[in-house]
Amino acid sequence: MNILITGGTGTVGSCVMRALLERGYRTRILTRSPERTGGLPEGAQAVAGDLESPASLEAAFDGANALFLLTPMHPEEAQMGLNAVRAAMHARVRHVVYLSVHHADRLAHIPHIASKLPVEERLHTCGLPFTILRPNNFYQNDLRFRESIAHYGVYPQPLSAKGVSRVDIRDIAAAAVAAFTQPGHEGKTYSVAGPQALTGEEVAETFARHLHRSVHYIGDDLDGWEHNALQFLPAWMVRDLRLMYAHFLEHGLMA
Repeated sequence: MNILITGGTGTVGSCVMRALLERGYRTRILTRSPERTGGLPEGAQAVAGDLESPASLEAAFDGANALFLLTPMHPEEAQMGLNAVRAAMHARVRHVVYLSVHHADRLAHIPHIASKLPVEERLHTCGLPFTILRPNNFYQNDLRFRESIAHYGVYPQPLSAKGVSRVDIRDIAAAAVAAFTQPGHEGKTYSVAGPQALTGEEVAETFARHLHRSVHYIGDDLDGWEHNALQFLPAWMVRDLRLMYAHFLEHGLMA
């Protein structure tokens, strides 16, 4: 089976790629700039294509047996996902595994989560076999806060006292591999979440214990988080993420 992966150079997509390669499957990594992907592992091939440009997808999808569809956080994310589904239909892929978001249907007031819903709906009507994975907040998101944790002793991600059932991307990859390689997952939607709803304080305490130093949780200060995030993220993304984190603070996001 030859599996096309969108987002294959990112955190989750690259983990899915490695998991599939370990099982002996060939992968294609969709990228706008194949020459910049560097050395991919044996069995992986970079192919040119842009989810914003439907015309660029036909050649990339040609010969693909299956699709792992991950769309980036982007103002046009919903359309990018729909473009990919359309290309998959044209190529007659045998299975689409789509990465959505935990409880996406309950969080439609958050733009980047709402963008998943039209893609989910199209998969239900397009006639292709599909599986939808809805993961919760990734543990690997904490890599973004490495400097804050290591150098300043603070954990800034707003996870609240309510708790979030976080998940490791390796578990997401394992779920994707199972969907592609085992029967019975067609037409199914699966939540992928951890067994424990971790609070911001608990995450900070875990880092403190393993780093043998004080780490304080400061994530309940959304204004402070926004001020810092605007230093390195576009304003539209910060507004979007603030809505998500505000939901975490008020309600949590449990399994």
